[in-house]
Amino acid sequence: MEFTPAQASQISASTKDEILPVFHLGQRVRITKPIRNDGSNPFHSPDAILVQPGAEGYVTHIGDWLQVIRIYEIHFIDEGSTYGCRESELEAIDDVDGYDEVEEELRWLREHRAKRAALKASAEQPQNEGGSD
Repeated sequence: MEFTPAQASQISASTKDEILPVFHLGQRVRITKPIRNDGSNPFHSPDAILVQPGAEGYVTHIGDWLQVIRIYEIHFIDEGSTYGCRESELEAIDDVDGYDEVEEELRWLREHRAKRAALKASAEQPQNEGGSD
C-alpha cells in the first residue's frame, strides 16, 4: 500500500494508532478500559483507577506524546475530569444512541429562518389603517 505525501507525514511509529485520527474534536466517546493513575495525577495514589470503563466524555484536544503516540484529551462529564486516552481505549458512541448533532442544528436553523421569514412577511404587509364608517 502506498501513501500520499500528506499521509506519509502523519505515520506514527506506534502500531496501536491509525495513520489519521479516528476521533474528531467534540465527538462523544466511551472509555473501554479503566484509566489508572500512572503517577502524573498527584491527587490520587499511583495505580488508582481514575475512570471506570463505560464512562462517557467528549474529545477536547488531539495531541501527540513523544511525537509518536496519539493522545485524545477526553472530558468525562460525570467525573468532572479530563484525562488523556489512546485510540485503543476509546469507542465512538455517536452512532449508538442515534443522536445527530448536525441534524439537530440544521433543524433549528430551518425553524429559525422560517420564523424570521414569517415575521418579515407580516411586517411588509400593508396595515389596514382606515376602518369602515
